[in-house]
Amino acid sequence: MQSIRWLAALGCAALCLAASGAGAASKDEIDADVREAVQNFYKHTSAGKELAQKAAGMLVFPSVIKAGIGIGGEYGEGALMVKGRTVAYYSIAAASIGFQLGAQARSQIVLFMNENALAGFRRSEGWTAGVDGSVALATLGAGGSIDTETAKKPVIGFIFSGKGLMYNLTFEGSKISKISR
Repeated sequence: MQSIRWLAALGCAALCLAASGAGAASKDEIDADVREAVQNFYKHTSAGKELAQKAAGMLVFPSVIKAGIGIGGEYGEGALMVKGRTVAYYSIAAASIGFQLGAQARSQIVLFMNENALAGFRRSEGWTAGVDGSVALATLGAGGSIDTETAKKPVIGFIFSGKGLMYNLTFEGSKISKISR
């Protein structure tokens, strides 16, 4: 029982460290990181770039830090872009329980493919993926193309690192909230 409490305390500490490390960015820092993340995203997938150019809005989290030991959490800050301009700033956070050890950073992009999906997101006080809206996670097929069924969804998400798109990850349960900057 003592070891379970110790692991829980360590997991909570990891969550706090992950959240506090990303929580102090200024508008200028977020904007610069968002631009870099978008350029990196476009380098990894031409199909993603095509979808982004058609999207009504693009929510970009340049660095989402996930850390945990048994209990974990993730946190990142980013910006919502409409027609290439930043219109608001957001944070993303999630908690998890299960076998996990370590930390990782990744970028996440959410494309709102039509005005209704974007408007629903912007009206919300706090948007939870899988509850307030489903995010279709994009994976690349042969030749770097995105599955045609995924491309038809109103909200499409991408998770990637410096090495390319990441698989077997999810947006489900991630809470996205507007922040002041």
